[in-house]
Amino acid sequence: MTRKSDNVAGSPVNEKAIAANLKALRVQIDKLDTQIVEHLNKRASVAAQIGKVKSEQGGEVYSAAREEEVLANVLAASKGPLTEVTLKAIFRELISGSRSLQKQTKIAFLGPEYSYSHLAALEKFGESESYMRTASIAAVFEEVGRRHADYGVVPLENSTDGRIADTLDMFIRMPQIRICAEIRLRVHHHLLANCEQPEIMRVYSKAQALSQCRTWLSKNLPHASLHEVSSTTDAARLATTEKNAAAVASRQAAVRYGLRTQFQNIEDSPFNETRFAVIGQSDSARTGKDKTAVMFQVQHTPGSLVDALSIFKNNKVNLTWVESFPYKEAKGEYVFFVDFEGHREDQKVKKAIAALEAECDTVSVLGSFPMALASDE
Repeated sequence: MTRKSDNVAGSPVNEKAIAANLKALRVQIDKLDTQIVEHLNKRASVAAQIGKVKSEQGGEVYSAAREEEVLANVLAASKGPLTEVTLKAIFRELISGSRSLQKQTKIAFLGPEYSYSHLAALEKFGESESYMRTASIAAVFEEVGRRHADYGVVPLENSTDGRIADTLDMFIRMPQIRICAEIRLRVHHHLLANCEQPEIMRVYSKAQALSQCRTWLSKNLPHASLHEVSSTTDAARLATTEKNAAAVASRQAAVRYGLRTQFQNIEDSPFNETRFAVIGQSDSARTGKDKTAVMFQVQHTPGSLVDALSIFKNNKVNLTWVESFPYKEAKGEYVFFVDFEGHREDQKVKKAIAALEAECDTVSVLGSFPMALASDE
């Protein structure tokens, strides 16, 4: 006869059944892990073979178009329960590791490690590449132009503060550099400090970060003075060395420098986003979901800009970005930057560019690249 106590939760019989079930599930996990590792290494071996073929043909190891295709295939095949974000993160590192077997790609970026440009570069290329930090946007372009770096990551525009002037200026100075990919990073700023909120007397950060948090800072730290530094990472470093100091920076910077995150997501706009350009010697192949970037100059006469922009409407090409920038070589003259939906190999885009070249004084196609979705830092 079965005793009543044997069927009660926590009884010896029940605990043995739970332990046996847990052990069986863990055996399944261990078996699956072994199979996953085996398949990962098989995939990496095939990727290495592809790299050898590319090398013999003089092709680039990095292909933004192909990587977008791989991610699209993976997401389409998934039936859950892993989320899209998780799968993208896993395959980003898998692709990064496989790419490094073919060639150690060098990526130049603005600022020290854990700056937002560095985080954007990691988001696109993963942890397995070789990263080269620089002190300026101009240096990123120059490293790519001299082929000291294979690619560079530079900020292009911010949803709060608009264009990044140094980047546009470098495209004018080095029009041979191409955009081969874009990165859209939702930027979240955090207040980092190892002292309590009432004790904070100084807040350090990059000018753009302070600007993007100005309302929160004035409301919550009215007694603190704001100090601009070269990067959010430098701000985090200063917050560790000075008494009563805080930094506006990323959560990765908090981990790197051992700072406490006092407040999260203090940016004034919940839609704060920075778009970065990946620059290199060539642009990307067609994916079917692309953008093309162009810069041009028009005659300094009434209606000339309207005539140029009408070309896109007439060819049913949708503009996604329009920016004017002063041309330093001639007072009162401007260079215009646009990007729009479509690849330069698309027929209607070809027609639009040809018409633009006929209408404008100068036209430079900066590149075609896959459209990016926004990612969180």
